[in-house]
Amino acid sequence: MESVLYLAALLGLFVLWVKVKGLEYVIVHQRWIFVCLFLLPLSIVFDIYYYLRAWLIFKMCSAPKLHEQRVRDIQRQVRDWHDEGRQRFMCTGRPGWLTISLRVGKYKKTHKNIQINLMDILDVDTERQVVHAEPLVTMGQVTTLLNSMGWTLPVLPELDDLTVGGLIMGTGIESSSHIHGLFQHICVAYELVLADGSLVRCTATENSELFYAVPWSCGTLGFLVAAEIRIIPARRFVCLRYEPVRGLDNICQRFSQESASQENQFVEGLLFSLNEAVIMTGVMVDEAEAGKVNRIGHFYKPWFYRHVESFLKESRRAVEYIPLRHYYHRHTRSIFWELQDIIPFGNHPIFRYLFGWMVPPKISLLKLTQGETIRRLYEQRHVVQDMLVPMKCLKRSITTFHSDVHVYPLWLCPFILRSQPGMVHPKGNEDELYVDIGAYGEPKAKQFEAQASMKQLEKFVRDVHGFQMLYADVYMNRQEFWEMFDGALYHKLRAQLGCKDAFPEVYDKICKSARH
Repeated sequence: MESVLYLAALLGLFVLWVKVKGLEYVIVHQRWIFVCLFLLPLSIVFDIYYYLRAWLIFKMCSAPKLHEQRVRDIQRQVRDWHDEGRQRFMCTGRPGWLTISLRVGKYKKTHKNIQINLMDILDVDTERQVVHAEPLVTMGQVTTLLNSMGWTLPVLPELDDLTVGGLIMGTGIESSSHIHGLFQHICVAYELVLADGSLVRCTATENSELFYAVPWSCGTLGFLVAAEIRIIPARRFVCLRYEPVRGLDNICQRFSQESASQENQFVEGLLFSLNEAVIMTGVMVDEAEAGKVNRIGHFYKPWFYRHVESFLKESRRAVEYIPLRHYYHRHTRSIFWELQDIIPFGNHPIFRYLFGWMVPPKISLLKLTQGETIRRLYEQRHVVQDMLVPMKCLKRSITTFHSDVHVYPLWLCPFILRSQPGMVHPKGNEDELYVDIGAYGEPKAKQFEAQASMKQLEKFVRDVHGFQMLYADVYMNRQEFWEMFDGALYHKLRAQLGCKDAFPEVYDKICKSARH
């Protein structure tokens, strides 16, 4: 009898092993099956819950009262950490898979987790022209509420799930940044709980050093609990002009000209090869020409980058009027062009009409279910990077991306880099026009090797006094990192505010070599 039970147990284990390995094979090689059957429906549930919750709390005007209670609870948790002997670094208790960053926050398993449940818009002050928001408020929430009131953010980064806190502690950019700068440059105040448990407010004139040190610090100076962000009047449409351009010299010249023009409220470029691009410029308007409205946000519409590519293939200029919120989230449905690798047929008309209303899957759920196998494959065979370089180095930068990585399309987004204190600023004492080059996809460079190729690209960016966005893997060593970023004010504040034994240094939190 025991032998029978033993054999049955072995058989059960074998069946389980086959199921697990079979599931792993499907997730790795046929991931679209898992995404379409499970992640898309679950993503819809997530969105409905969060949007209804945010709307109800704001309409009931209960957010400010709840905010005060939650901030006091964060302060209590920090005081508890003191009472426990300050033996571990602190970090937010938000699970790593919920963040947009592709990094896995393994440090959360060893650090003291401070629970921060702050995801509400607290107030919209149209007289002062600011929105008061908690750090976990998403760009989707912001556009839904502000646009309904006739307002918008001057810089509203693309993806729905990007949060206020992530865009401040990291960075954020959009096609209006050539006028307004990075996301941090439209913020007028931050509220933080510091390492000693105190609550402090900082602006350009009040606690100004902390105000300028917070952006790019990735939560290593304190816990952000609220921010005040500038708002501007919104209009119904963006009048968007598409201009196909061929030849790298022509592309760089036209893109630089349009980026320097203050008449353009929006400027963006998609580079489809080394010598082919479409440059887009836009302005907000209230009225649209008959027959030229394109509601690109509807689920059945072609993915935006494919729509843009059609103008290049047809070699024709065009003008369209796109509803404002549709424009802001034009790349959201296809996660720029990343969804093509996950659901290869996702842009097919049949799929769009039948299932497009469920797209995109939540990036957080993709992270949660990818497993170590997919994570390793992505690290070696996939690039998701944004490099910020001076506009005057655009041609050199594009050719470097082409030779080192060879990923297309490349996203080109211009921005004015403010001459302000902090980790990121121009080399001189004046504002300077920069460009974000975004590379997302599978590298086609024959010699590509993740670590060596990215270190080579990082060196180029350092040499031209550029900067690397910190949401992605960073391969620099500590010395190289602080050659790229200005750590003077950051380290001064770390010492003054007692952060050295409370929070890890930003390098130790985000750089690959330090985390491993």
